[in-house]
Amino acid sequence: MSYMLLYNSRDTGLTKRPDNCPKITRDATHYNPKLPDPFRFANGRPVKTISDFVCRQREVSELFQNLELGTKPGKPDAVSGSISGGNLTITATVNDKTISFIPTITYPLNGTAPYPAIIAFGSLTIPAPSGVAIITYNNDEIGAQINQSSRGQGKFFELDPDKTANGAMTAWAWGVSRIIDVLETLPSTNINPRKIAVTGCSRDGKGALVAGALDSRIVLTIPQESGSGGTACWRLSDYENHNGTTQTASEIVQENVWFASQFDEFANTTVNTLPFDHHMLAGLVAPRGLLVIDNIGYEWLGPWSSYGCMKTGRKIYQALGASDHLGYSMSPSHAHCSFPSYQTPELQAFVDKFLFDKAADTAFFEPSGNITFDDEQWVDWVTPKLY
Repeated sequence: MSYMLLYNSRDTGLTKRPDNCPKITRDATHYNPKLPDPFRFANGRPVKTISDFVCRQREVSELFQNLELGTKPGKPDAVSGSISGGNLTITATVNDKTISFIPTITYPLNGTAPYPAIIAFGSLTIPAPSGVAIITYNNDEIGAQINQSSRGQGKFFELDPDKTANGAMTAWAWGVSRIIDVLETLPSTNINPRKIAVTGCSRDGKGALVAGALDSRIVLTIPQESGSGGTACWRLSDYENHNGTTQTASEIVQENVWFASQFDEFANTTVNTLPFDHHMLAGLVAPRGLLVIDNIGYEWLGPWSSYGCMKTGRKIYQALGASDHLGYSMSPSHAHCSFPSYQTPELQAFVDKFLFDKAADTAFFEPSGNITFDDEQWVDWVTPKLY
C-alpha cells in the first residue's frame, strides 16, 4: 500500500475518530527521557502498515492538541470570502458570532494562473519564488502573543470563547485553514488551493509548523529558525541548555501564550512525561513536504536540538519511503530571520517539487559547523518499512 493513502487532504482538527483506530489509553503519559516511539500506539501496539500509521498520526495529533497545543476546531458553521484588489476578506461564523480578517495577496509577475501560493505568517522572510503568489497573514490578529496576559485574546477567541485555554498557535493554524477554505471556493482569487505552502520565522516558524501539522491540505511547510517548541525537541533543548543559553519549555510558558495552559504542567515539572516530542510533530506533516531552515548562530534557538529532532523526524519519512520529502538546511551564523542567498537553491528545490510538480533533488540534510547527533543515545526504537 502506497503512502499516497496519507494524501487525504483535510483540515485535521479533532473530528470523530475512525472506528478502526484505537482509542487513546488513559495512561498515555509516562516517564521517558528518550525521544518517544512514533511507531507504537499509546496502548503499546506496534505500527505495522500504512493504515496503522494513519491511525497513529491521528492519535499523535490528538495527544498534541490535548496536552500541548489546545484543540483546533473544525470548519465553522459558515465560511465565506471575497477579494478586492489584493485584499482577501475571510468571514467565519459560529452560532451567533461572526469575525472577519483580511490577508493580502501579492501576485507574481510571471507564471500561470491559478498560481501556487505561500501563506506567510506576519511577513515573508524567505525570497519570493518565481511564479508563486504570496499571501501575508496577520496571525497576531487571530491569536494575540504579546505576553502571558494575552491568553485568550484575538478573533479566534472572540468566535469561540470556550477555547481560551488554547495556545495562540492553534488559533493561527485555524486561521490558515479558513484561508484555504475560501481559496477552495473562490476561483476569482486565481490561487490553486491544491498547491499551498506555509512559512514563518522564529515564533512564526513555530506557528507555521503547527499549521502544516494540523491541515494536510498544505503541501509544503517551511519553518525558519523556529527553535524550541518548533523544530527543536523539548527533551533535546533541556539537554542542550547551559545556564539559560537555550530556550526550554519552562522558559517558554513564562514568556508567552503560544502553547495551551495545560502544557504548563509538563513544562514546569518535566517534559519527559510527554508521550511525544517534536520529531512527531514533523511526523504529522509526513509525507508532505517539510523544509527546515536553521541558523547555527543562535544558541537560544537550540540548533543542536533542532538538528537532532529533525534527524529523528526524518526516520518517520524514511518509514514511508519519502525521506527526501524532509529537507534540512542549517547555515552558519547570520542575522536572525535573514535568508542567505546560498540557501536559495535548496528552497527552490522544494518549491519546484511540491508547488510545481517538477523533478528536483530534495535529498539533502545539512547541519553546519561540527554538529553531530548520537541516535543511540536518544532513540531506542526501530524504524519499520511501511511502504
